[in-house]
Amino acid sequence: MEFIADLHIHSKYSRAVSPRMTLKNLDQVARIKGIKVLGTGDFTHPEWFQSIKENLQLAEQGLYKLKESALSATRFILTGEVSCIYTKNGRVRKIHVIILVPTIKIAQQINNQLNLIANLKSDGRPILAIDVKELIKIVLNVSDSCFIIPAHIWTPWFSLFGSKSGFDSLEECFGEYTKYIFALETGLSSDPPMNWRLSALDGLTLVSNSDSHSLEKIGREANVFQCDLSYSSIIEAIKAKDPQRFLYTIEFFPEEDKYHYDGHSNCNISAPPEKTKGYNGLCPVCGKPLTIGVLNRVAQLADRPVGYKPSGVIPYKRMIPLKEIIAEIVALGPNTKKVLTEYDNLINNYGSELYILLELPLDALGNKTLPAIKEAVRRVREEKININPGYDGLYGRTSIFSEKEKRNISGQKQLF
Repeated sequence: MEFIADLHIHSKYSRAVSPRMTLKNLDQVARIKGIKVLGTGDFTHPEWFQSIKENLQLAEQGLYKLKESALSATRFILTGEVSCIYTKNGRVRKIHVIILVPTIKIAQQINNQLNLIANLKSDGRPILAIDVKELIKIVLNVSDSCFIIPAHIWTPWFSLFGSKSGFDSLEECFGEYTKYIFALETGLSSDPPMNWRLSALDGLTLVSNSDSHSLEKIGREANVFQCDLSYSSIIEAIKAKDPQRFLYTIEFFPEEDKYHYDGHSNCNISAPPEKTKGYNGLCPVCGKPLTIGVLNRVAQLADRPVGYKPSGVIPYKRMIPLKEIIAEIVALGPNTKKVLTEYDNLINNYGSELYILLELPLDALGNKTLPAIKEAVRRVREEKININPGYDGLYGRTSIFSEKEKRNISGQKQLF
């Protein structure tokens, strides 16, 4: 069967996460979004893990659902993100990894081991003062059916290749455990074409997940599979890098994320890589080092030109969340009453959000919605939008319509 999976989210027990991130709410929102398989996130946190054990029951192999829920219910896959902070080769390293496990019993055994070296209750994303290689060793010693994915691999502060604390290669980071790494999470600030510039990544599968801290952000990146609905089938489809079973990834426009360009947010300085070079890496206002963003960091490690596409890659599709599209058209915030009303109207009439954005025939968007919605979805699918890139912790700003077109929309004129 074909289904969408978002494998990396957080529970309400992680820092800076909405208290609404409960299993019941996650199940409901995933259905609205069109996501069949959702990571639980944070299985290492004792209170969240207790909630998982009390509220979920086994559905298919390695997948769980809410107890006494319908067959159509969201399937949960046991996942957690761990932060390893340690010193290696004279530098402080901060590496985040996602752990996927097939059973509650195995998750409990991993928690028992990690509890010996860290306070798991302190955060849904626990901090371990150990080399990431040691974490992999602990997890795989519990069960070789577990799966490790380096998280958001280009983010400056906490990632495999991050400009502030990362490494220049997988082998430098994982050493002899590199052979157990089959997939990499691209993160919001990079997309597959950016990663294709590194020949060293050709043998790995690129996955995309939301890393959501709120219900609204679920599914902003995800993965589309055509395989059996089970833990082992999902893992094997990823490992095999098989486009017949792993159909495509759903991508954020990387410019929209908060670490795409270089910059210094305190001084309102944003810079593409070539401009940073002219600044000698220093803020022209205060003289402090600029935060080197993902675009620049990719260029530093790349051995291929922009636009290179290796063979055998998994395809991708880009999208902008439906509420953001509606918000631009009605010139209001994405969580205002008017936007939410129109969002509910679209879901009720046409199906899930990701179906509307990616699959719904445009001609089907008739007189049941705002006139500009059809044109907006078309432009996003064709990537005909404008983006002011994000930098140093500030999100980028997208624009689907020109200012003149927006004035016409606000004046309720027939635009198209």
